[in-house]
Amino acid sequence: MSATTADTHVFDVREDNFEAEVLQASLTTPILVDFWATWCEPCKTLGPMLEKLAGEFNGAFRLAKVDVDKSQQLAAMFGIRSIPTVMLVKDGQIVDGFQGALPLGQLREFLQRHVQPLDGAADEVEAAPESPEEAINRIQQAIAAEPERAELKLDLALALMRAGNADAAEAELSSLPANLATDARAVRLRSQLDLARALKGAPSLQELQQRVQADTGDWAARDLLGVRLLLEGDASAGLDQFLAILEKARDWNEGGAKKRLLAAFTTLDDAELVGRYRRRMASLLF
Repeated sequence: MSATTADTHVFDVREDNFEAEVLQASLTTPILVDFWATWCEPCKTLGPMLEKLAGEFNGAFRLAKVDVDKSQQLAAMFGIRSIPTVMLVKDGQIVDGFQGALPLGQLREFLQRHVQPLDGAADEVEAAPESPEEAINRIQQAIAAEPERAELKLDLALALMRAGNADAAEAELSSLPANLATDARAVRLRSQLDLARALKGAPSLQELQQRVQADTGDWAARDLLGVRLLLEGDASAGLDQFLAILEKARDWNEGGAKKRLLAAFTTLDDAELVGRYRRRMASLLF
Protein backbone atom coordinates (compact mmCIF):
# COMPACT_ATOMS: atom_id res chain seq x y z
CA MET A 1 0.00 0.00 0.00
CA SER A 2 2.76 2.51 0.77
CA ALA A 3 4.17 4.55 -2.06
CA THR A 4 7.57 3.83 -3.47
CA THR A 5 10.19 6.60 -3.54
CA ALA A 6 10.67 5.89 -7.25
CA ASP A 7 7.17 7.13 -8.02
CA THR A 8 7.33 10.93 -8.00
CA HIS A 9 3.55 11.24 -8.21
CA VAL A 10 2.80 9.27 -5.02
CA PHE A 11 4.13 9.98 -1.56
CA ASP A 12 3.42 9.32 2.13
CA VAL A 13 2.48 12.22 4.35
CA ARG A 14 2.22 12.76 8.13
CA GLU A 15 1.53 15.65 10.48
CA ASP A 16 5.07 17.04 10.23
CA ASN A 17 5.03 17.49 6.44
CA PHE A 18 1.32 17.86 5.66
CA GLU A 19 1.30 21.65 5.48
CA ALA A 20 4.28 21.84 3.13
CA GLU A 21 3.62 18.76 0.99
CA VAL A 22 -0.15 19.11 0.70
CA LEU A 23 -1.49 22.57 1.55
CA GLN A 24 1.42 24.61 0.15
CA ALA A 25 2.09 22.23 -2.73
CA SER A 26 -1.58 22.36 -3.80
CA LEU A 27 -1.11 26.01 -4.74
CA THR A 28 0.68 24.79 -7.86
CA THR A 29 -0.44 21.15 -8.28
CA PRO A 30 -3.70 19.53 -7.05
CA ILE A 31 -3.11 16.97 -4.31
CA LEU A 32 -5.35 13.93 -3.87
CA VAL A 33 -5.22 12.81 -0.23
CA ASP A 34 -5.98 9.13 0.46
CA PHE A 35 -6.75 8.33 4.11
CA TRP A 36 -6.16 4.58 4.54
CA ALA A 37 -4.96 1.88 6.95
CA THR A 38 -3.27 -1.49 6.59
CA TRP A 39 -6.27 -3.36 8.10
CA CYS A 40 -8.83 -1.72 5.76
CA GLU A 41 -9.97 -4.18 3.07
CA PRO A 42 -11.55 -1.60 0.69
CA CYS A 43 -8.31 0.41 0.96
CA LYS A 44 -6.45 -2.53 -0.56
CA THR A 45 -8.69 -2.21 -3.62
CA LEU A 46 -8.75 1.57 -3.88
CA GLY A 47 -5.08 2.35 -3.16
CA PRO A 48 -3.56 0.59 -6.19
CA MET A 49 -6.16 2.16 -8.49
CA LEU A 50 -5.34 5.65 -7.22
CA GLU A 51 -1.61 4.99 -7.65
CA LYS A 52 -2.26 3.74 -11.19
CA LEU A 53 -4.21 6.90 -12.02
CA ALA A 54 -1.50 9.12 -10.54
CA GLY A 55 0.91 7.60 -13.05
CA GLU A 56 -1.56 7.82 -15.91
CA PHE A 57 -2.26 11.50 -15.27
CA ASN A 58 1.51 12.09 -15.41
CA GLY A 59 1.74 14.72 -12.68
CA ALA A 60 -1.55 16.54 -13.31
CA PHE A 61 -2.15 15.72 -9.64
CA ARG A 62 -0.07 14.09 -6.90
CA LEU A 63 -1.31 11.41 -4.53
CA ALA A 64 -0.64 11.91 -0.81
CA LYS A 65 -1.23 8.79 1.29
CA VAL A 66 -2.13 9.21 4.98
CA ASP A 67 -2.00 6.10 7.18
CA VAL A 68 -4.63 7.03 9.80
CA ASP A 69 -3.05 4.75 12.41
CA LYS A 70 0.25 6.64 12.14
CA SER A 71 -1.34 10.08 11.71
CA GLN A 72 -4.30 10.10 14.06
CA GLN A 73 -4.16 13.86 14.56
CA LEU A 74 -4.50 14.45 10.82
CA ALA A 75 -7.43 12.05 10.63
CA ALA A 76 -9.11 13.83 13.54
CA MET A 77 -8.44 17.26 12.02
CA PHE A 78 -10.26 16.26 8.82
CA GLY A 79 -13.07 14.47 10.68
CA ILE A 80 -12.32 11.08 9.14
CA ARG A 81 -15.05 8.69 10.31
CA SER A 82 -14.54 5.83 7.87
CA ILE A 83 -11.87 4.74 5.44
CA PRO A 84 -10.96 4.89 2.72
CA THR A 85 -11.75 8.60 2.50
CA VAL A 86 -10.30 10.64 -0.36
CA MET A 87 -10.09 14.43 -0.59
CA LEU A 88 -8.87 16.63 -3.42
CA VAL A 89 -6.97 19.75 -2.32
CA LYS A 90 -6.45 22.68 -4.72
CA ASP A 91 -5.12 26.14 -3.85
CA GLY A 92 -4.91 25.13 -0.20
CA GLN A 93 -8.60 24.17 0.01
CA ILE A 94 -10.57 20.91 -0.09
CA VAL A 95 -12.64 21.09 -3.29
CA ASP A 96 -14.11 17.58 -3.53
CA GLY A 97 -13.94 14.10 -2.07
CA PHE A 98 -15.60 10.73 -1.58
CA GLN A 99 -15.69 7.71 0.74
CA GLY A 100 -15.33 4.05 -0.14
CA ALA A 101 -13.71 2.19 -3.02
CA LEU A 102 -15.17 3.46 -6.29
CA PRO A 103 -14.76 1.60 -9.59
CA LEU A 104 -11.85 2.69 -11.78
CA GLY A 105 -14.15 4.38 -14.30
CA GLN A 106 -15.80 6.50 -11.61
CA LEU A 107 -12.41 7.45 -10.18
CA ARG A 108 -11.35 8.75 -13.59
CA GLU A 109 -14.60 10.71 -13.92
CA PHE A 110 -14.04 12.21 -10.45
CA LEU A 111 -10.53 13.33 -11.34
CA GLN A 112 -11.42 14.61 -14.80
CA ARG A 113 -13.92 17.02 -13.24
CA HIS A 114 -10.96 18.86 -11.73
CA VAL A 115 -7.75 17.99 -13.61
CA GLN A 116 -6.70 16.82 -17.06
CA PRO A 117 -3.80 14.44 -17.84
CA LEU A 118 -0.60 16.25 -18.79
CA ASP A 119 1.23 15.65 -22.07
CA GLY A 120 2.87 12.24 -22.09
CA ALA A 121 0.21 10.67 -19.89
CA ALA A 122 -0.41 6.98 -20.40
CA ASP A 123 -2.91 6.00 -23.07
CA GLU A 124 -4.61 3.84 -20.45
CA VAL A 125 -6.61 6.85 -19.19
CA GLU A 126 -9.36 5.64 -21.52
CA ALA A 127 -8.89 1.99 -20.56
CA ALA A 128 -11.76 -0.48 -20.36
CA PRO A 129 -14.16 -0.08 -17.42
CA GLU A 130 -14.22 -2.40 -14.43
CA SER A 131 -15.32 -5.93 -15.28
CA PRO A 132 -18.32 -7.49 -13.48
CA GLU A 133 -15.97 -9.94 -11.71
CA GLU A 134 -13.78 -7.06 -10.48
CA ALA A 135 -16.90 -5.24 -9.30
CA ILE A 136 -18.11 -8.31 -7.38
CA ASN A 137 -14.75 -8.64 -5.61
CA ARG A 138 -14.65 -4.92 -4.75
CA ILE A 139 -18.22 -4.84 -3.42
CA GLN A 140 -17.80 -8.03 -1.38
CA GLN A 141 -14.75 -6.47 0.29
CA ALA A 142 -16.74 -3.31 0.99
CA ILE A 143 -19.58 -5.36 2.54
CA ALA A 144 -17.10 -7.20 4.76
CA ALA A 145 -15.71 -3.87 5.95
CA GLU A 146 -19.08 -2.10 6.34
CA PRO A 147 -21.85 -4.74 6.72
CA GLU A 148 -24.30 -2.10 7.98
CA ARG A 149 -24.43 -0.44 4.54
CA ALA A 150 -27.42 -2.31 3.09
CA GLU A 151 -27.19 -0.45 -0.22
CA LEU A 152 -24.03 -2.41 -0.98
CA LYS A 153 -26.14 -5.57 -1.26
CA LEU A 154 -28.05 -3.96 -4.12
CA ASP A 155 -24.75 -3.02 -5.77
CA LEU A 156 -23.64 -6.64 -5.40
CA ALA A 157 -26.89 -7.98 -6.87
CA LEU A 158 -26.45 -5.76 -9.92
CA ALA A 159 -22.83 -6.84 -10.36
CA LEU A 160 -23.79 -10.52 -10.05
CA MET A 161 -26.46 -10.06 -12.71
CA ARG A 162 -23.96 -8.38 -15.06
CA ALA A 163 -21.65 -11.36 -14.50
CA GLY A 164 -24.44 -13.73 -15.55
CA ASN A 165 -25.06 -15.21 -12.10
CA ALA A 166 -28.83 -14.69 -11.97
CA ASP A 167 -29.49 -17.06 -9.05
CA ALA A 168 -27.00 -15.29 -6.78
CA ALA A 169 -28.34 -11.91 -7.88
CA GLU A 170 -31.87 -12.98 -7.02
CA ALA A 171 -30.76 -14.18 -3.59
CA GLU A 172 -29.15 -10.81 -2.83
CA LEU A 173 -32.19 -8.97 -4.15
CA SER A 174 -34.52 -11.01 -1.93
CA SER A 175 -32.50 -10.06 1.16
CA LEU A 176 -32.80 -6.30 0.64
CA PRO A 177 -34.53 -4.24 3.35
CA ALA A 178 -37.94 -2.78 2.48
CA ASN A 179 -36.64 0.72 1.75
CA LEU A 180 -34.31 -0.63 -0.97
CA ALA A 181 -36.67 -3.24 -2.38
CA THR A 182 -38.56 -0.47 -4.22
CA ASP A 183 -35.44 1.35 -5.43
CA ALA A 184 -35.55 1.98 -9.19
CA ARG A 185 -32.43 -0.14 -9.67
CA ALA A 186 -34.04 -3.03 -7.76
CA VAL A 187 -37.17 -2.79 -9.91
CA ARG A 188 -35.09 -2.92 -13.09
CA LEU A 189 -33.09 -5.86 -11.76
CA ARG A 190 -36.26 -7.84 -11.01
CA SER A 191 -37.33 -7.33 -14.61
CA GLN A 192 -33.91 -8.49 -15.81
CA LEU A 193 -34.17 -11.58 -13.63
CA ASP A 194 -37.60 -12.37 -15.09
CA LEU A 195 -36.06 -12.23 -18.58
CA ALA A 196 -33.02 -14.25 -17.47
CA ARG A 197 -35.24 -17.17 -16.43
CA ALA A 198 -36.10 -17.65 -20.11
CA LEU A 199 -32.43 -18.41 -20.81
CA LYS A 200 -32.09 -21.40 -18.49
CA GLY A 201 -30.95 -24.24 -20.73
CA ALA A 202 -31.04 -21.96 -23.80
CA PRO A 203 -28.45 -22.20 -26.60
CA SER A 204 -25.43 -19.90 -26.68
CA LEU A 205 -25.47 -16.49 -28.32
CA GLN A 206 -23.46 -17.78 -31.27
CA GLU A 207 -25.75 -20.78 -31.79
CA LEU A 208 -28.85 -18.58 -31.70
CA GLN A 209 -27.32 -16.19 -34.22
CA GLN A 210 -26.55 -19.10 -36.52
CA ARG A 211 -30.11 -20.39 -36.22
CA VAL A 212 -31.57 -16.99 -37.14
CA GLN A 213 -29.20 -16.62 -40.09
CA ALA A 214 -30.21 -20.06 -41.33
CA ASP A 215 -33.95 -19.40 -40.87
CA THR A 216 -35.12 -15.80 -40.41
CA GLY A 217 -38.53 -17.16 -39.41
CA ASP A 218 -37.23 -19.17 -36.45
CA TRP A 219 -39.18 -17.03 -33.99
CA ALA A 220 -38.17 -19.05 -30.94
CA ALA A 221 -34.49 -18.51 -31.75
CA ARG A 222 -35.09 -14.81 -32.42
CA ASP A 223 -36.88 -14.46 -29.12
CA LEU A 224 -34.06 -16.05 -27.12
CA LEU A 225 -31.46 -14.14 -29.14
CA GLY A 226 -33.21 -10.89 -28.24
CA VAL A 227 -33.14 -11.78 -24.55
CA ARG A 228 -29.45 -12.74 -24.68
CA LEU A 229 -28.46 -9.55 -26.50
CA LEU A 230 -30.49 -7.41 -24.11
CA LEU A 231 -29.02 -8.94 -20.96
CA GLU A 232 -25.48 -8.96 -22.36
CA GLY A 233 -25.54 -5.21 -22.94
CA ASP A 234 -26.57 -4.78 -26.59
CA ALA A 235 -30.05 -3.40 -25.88
CA SER A 236 -30.78 -2.02 -29.36
CA ALA A 237 -29.90 -5.31 -31.08
CA GLY A 238 -32.03 -7.23 -28.61
CA LEU A 239 -35.05 -4.97 -29.06
CA ASP A 240 -34.64 -5.25 -32.84
CA GLN A 241 -35.15 -9.02 -32.58
CA PHE A 242 -38.45 -8.55 -30.75
CA LEU A 243 -39.59 -5.94 -33.28
CA ALA A 244 -38.79 -8.34 -36.13
CA ILE A 245 -41.10 -10.93 -34.56
CA LEU A 246 -43.78 -8.31 -33.92
CA GLU A 247 -43.66 -7.19 -37.56
CA LYS A 248 -43.81 -10.66 -39.16
CA ALA A 249 -45.50 -12.84 -36.55
CA ARG A 250 -47.46 -10.64 -34.16
CA ASP A 251 -49.52 -13.52 -32.80
CA TRP A 252 -46.59 -15.92 -32.31
CA ASN A 253 -46.54 -17.39 -28.80
CA GLU A 254 -49.73 -15.49 -27.86
CA GLY A 255 -48.25 -12.08 -28.59
CA GLY A 256 -44.89 -12.94 -27.03
CA ALA A 257 -42.95 -10.24 -28.87
CA LYS A 258 -45.09 -7.43 -27.46
CA LYS A 259 -44.76 -8.91 -23.98
CA ARG A 260 -40.97 -9.13 -24.39
CA LEU A 261 -40.75 -5.51 -25.52
CA LEU A 262 -42.80 -4.23 -22.59
CA ALA A 263 -40.73 -6.31 -20.17
CA ALA A 264 -37.50 -5.12 -21.79
CA PHE A 265 -38.48 -1.45 -21.43
CA THR A 266 -38.66 -1.86 -17.65
CA THR A 267 -35.07 -3.15 -17.53
CA LEU A 268 -33.54 -0.17 -19.32
CA ASP A 269 -32.31 3.05 -17.72
CA ASP A 270 -32.26 4.96 -21.00
CA ALA A 271 -35.35 7.09 -21.57
CA GLU A 272 -34.32 8.13 -25.09
CA LEU A 273 -33.77 4.54 -26.24
CA VAL A 274 -37.00 3.31 -24.64
CA GLY A 275 -38.97 6.18 -26.16
CA ARG A 276 -37.60 5.43 -29.63
CA TYR A 277 -38.47 1.75 -29.47
CA ARG A 278 -41.88 2.41 -27.93
CA ARG A 279 -42.71 4.54 -30.98
CA ARG A 280 -41.48 1.82 -33.31
CA MET A 281 -43.59 -0.76 -31.46
CA ALA A 282 -46.65 1.47 -31.66
CA SER A 283 -46.17 1.99 -35.40
CA LEU A 284 -46.36 -1.78 -35.90
CA LEU A 285 -49.34 -2.28 -33.63
CA PHE A 286 -51.58 0.58 -34.68
